[in-house]
Amino acid sequence: MAFVAADTAYARDARDRLETRYKTVPPEEADVVVALGGDGFMLETLHRYLERRVPIFGMHRGSVGFLMNDYGEDELERRLAEAQPVTVYPLRMHAVCRDGSTMEALAINEVSLLRETRLAAKLRIAVDGIVRLEELICDGVLVATPAGSTAYNLSAHGPIIPVGANLLALTPISAFRPRTWRGALLPDSSEVSIEVLESSHRSVSAVADYTEVRDVAKVTTRVDRSVPLNLLFDPEHNYEERILAEQFRTA
Repeated sequence: MAFVAADTAYARDARDRLETRYKTVPPEEADVVVALGGDGFMLETLHRYLERRVPIFGMHRGSVGFLMNDYGEDELERRLAEAQPVTVYPLRMHAVCRDGSTMEALAINEVSLLRETRLAAKLRIAVDGIVRLEELICDGVLVATPAGSTAYNLSAHGPIIPVGANLLALTPISAFRPRTWRGALLPDSSEVSIEVLESSHRSVSAVADYTEVRDVAKVTTRVDRSVPLNLLFDPEHNYEERILAEQFRTA
């Protein structure tokens, strides 16, 4: 196993204690990587070891820990042996900028389009080549995976999606017109294309997790099933149960 930690004293101290108790190897050689931090660091770790496809077991040592297990220093080898795997697939974003340049990036949580200036964005949204919204005036819009449905998507009042539901959330951010549109649930086989209208003076950026592309003209997203990402969870903290419980929270 290998331990990696967020850049906080809280997480680094935990890593140092664990490394004194357990035999470790560098992350590049590990069969499993134990990530110490919050959900943001979990995303960073998944991206960092994307090519290795090594399973990641997160332990909460950050501010938000929906994707993390409880922290504990005892019997870690047993916990890893008994952990339940969950496979998630990222979105692949293809962005075309106003100057004709292109950029691709992967998003484990969401791809979001956001206005860059005081002017609202004007967007045209197509799903699988069919225009579904001719014009959406808003601060932005996002496409979220089930893993990301409890992150920015939830803050934007989007739906929480169980991992096995094979769905994506298409969620507006502060929609001005049409005011009544609250978003859509789409099959995860869908290709979502978002065209920026009046892009010369209504500038929009696109963000895939933490990769940002400025001044986009069109963004296309779809799930990339050639890139499986494996997370490990303690049986008593089953990820599907967390998703279900989150939908019944009242405080």
